[in-house]
Amino acid sequence: MENKKKITNNFKFKGDFVFGKKNYIMMGIGLAVIALGFTLMAGGGSDDPNVFNPEIYSFRRIRLAPTLVLIGFGIEVYAILLNPDSSENSKK
Repeated sequence: MENKKKITNNFKFKGDFVFGKKNYIMMGIGLAVIALGFTLMAGGGSDDPNVFNPEIYSFRRIRLAPTLVLIGFGIEVYAILLNPDSSENSKK
């Protein structure tokens, strides 16, 4: 007969999230800015492929929308790198 050992872990699971509340709020703001940028980028095409619509080259689609998307990605990076404990420890 084989001698099987029962393996027990003394690990206690903490139900904490990876990020703090500030991080998730900033991530939500970043996602909203990205979604706004992609929404502003949409449209401007023509239903008829033989007709050119110059609206596709508007300021909103060429400059504003990509800038908002990049700002949103910057906010996401900031939200990931944000340390939520630093401001809580300074208050105590």
